[in-house]
Amino acid sequence: MKLTKYVIGALTAASFAGGAYAQTEIQWWHAMGGANGERVDRIAAGFNESQSDFKVVPAYKGNYTETMTAAVAAFRAGEQPHIVQVFEVGTATMMAAEGAVYPISDLMSDAGAEFDQSVYLPAVVSYYQTPDGDLLSMPFNSSTPVLWYNKDAFAAAGIENPPTTWDELNSAAQALLDSGMTCGYSFGWQSWVMVENYSAWHDLPMGTEENGFAGINTRFTFNNDAVANRLQSIADSQESGIFKYGGRRGDSLSMFTSGECGMWMNSSAYYGSMVSQAEFEFGQTMLPLDTDVADAAQNSIIGGATLWVLRGKDEGDYPGVASFMNYLSSPEVQAWWHQETGYVPITTAAGDLSAEQGFYDENPGTDTAIKQLSLNTPTANSRGVRFGNFVQIRDVINEELEALWAGNVTAQEALDTAAERGNDLLAKFERANN
Repeated sequence: MKLTKYVIGALTAASFAGGAYAQTEIQWWHAMGGANGERVDRIAAGFNESQSDFKVVPAYKGNYTETMTAAVAAFRAGEQPHIVQVFEVGTATMMAAEGAVYPISDLMSDAGAEFDQSVYLPAVVSYYQTPDGDLLSMPFNSSTPVLWYNKDAFAAAGIENPPTTWDELNSAAQALLDSGMTCGYSFGWQSWVMVENYSAWHDLPMGTEENGFAGINTRFTFNNDAVANRLQSIADSQESGIFKYGGRRGDSLSMFTSGECGMWMNSSAYYGSMVSQAEFEFGQTMLPLDTDVADAAQNSIIGGATLWVLRGKDEGDYPGVASFMNYLSSPEVQAWWHQETGYVPITTAAGDLSAEQGFYDENPGTDTAIKQLSLNTPTANSRGVRFGNFVQIRDVINEELEALWAGNVTAQEALDTAAERGNDLLAKFERANN
C-alpha cells in the first residue's frame, strides 16, 4: 500500500533524527521475524520520532514460544523487558504470573493516558479481558483463519463461486482434481483452525467453564460427535486427494502458493506472503459452514499475539509505555499494519480508514477476517479459549491429529486421547495455581 503522509513522516524520519539528549529506553521483545520484523522496527521508529522523551527498542527473541520463555526467565532474573509479545494461547499462563503483569487498563489509568476500550473490535479485546471487562494486554497482531482460494484454478475448473459450506468445499475440491490438480485443499495450524475455530464457528464449546474464561477448573469437550465426524470425513478424503496434510503451522503455505492445492485454510495474516509468492490471482472468503452441525455461522476467533507489559521497571518508564500503546493503536498505524500484513485492524477506526483509502475496493476479500470476527456478538463458546498449559496441549492435539492423518487411529480415538492427555495438563495447571 501507499503510506499516508502521516505514516511516512512518522515511520521514516527517525532514520535521520539525531538525539540531542538521552531518552528513556523502553525494551520491546517480540517474535516477528523477516518482513514483519522490519515492520515492527518501522513502528518503533515512528513512535520514537513522534516525541522526544522515550525510545522504544525492539528486539527479536525467536518464535512465540521462545519469546515467552525468554521473558519469563528474564523476569525471574530481574532483567525483564517493559513489553513482551505473547501469542494468544499463552494468555492463561501470563494471567497466572501474579505480580509480573501490569494490566493495560491499570497502566493507562495510572499514566493518565487517554484510553477507550469501546474503540477496539469486541471479538479482539474480549479474548484478553478479565471477567470485569478490564483489558490485560494490548492487541497487536490479531488474525483469524480464512479460506484462501486460487481464482485462476477455480476458473479453469469451472467453479463460479467460492464455497460457503463443507459440502460445497468438497465439491469444489473434486472439480479441481477433475481439472488436473493433485490436491483440493489443505490447512495449517490445525488445532487453531479445525478444533478451536471450527467449534467457535458452529457455537460449540471446546471445554467447560466457558472455555476456561470462567475458571481454571476447566476440562475439554472438543471430542464430540460434530468435531469427530468432520475430521473423519477429512481423513477419509485423503485417498482421493481432496485433502492433503502439509504440516502443523504454516508449512503447507507452499502447497497453495505453488499451485498444488486449490484451497487453503489458515490465517488472514498470510496476505503478505500471498502477494509475494503466489503467481496467480487469489482470493479469500469465509470459513465453510458444516450444515450438519449448524444452520448459520456464529463468529471466528482470533489468533496472533498481544503486547503484555511487565512490572518491575522504573516508575517513570511506564508513561512512555502507555504513550506507545496509544501510538500503536492509532488509526493510521493500525491501517498501515493491517494493509501490509493481513492482520486485522484492532480498532473500528483503522478499518474505516482502510475503507476510505480504497484498500478493500482495490483488494477484494481483504476485509473477510473483520467480517468473520464481527459476524455476531461472541458467545461463551465463541469468545475464545483460555486454557492453562495450552502451548503444550496444542502439541498434544497436533500429535493425535497426525496419527489420524496417518491412518493409525479414527478421529474419535484421536480426539478422545487428545482430550484425556490435555485434561491431565489442565489439572496440572489447576493444581499449580490454586
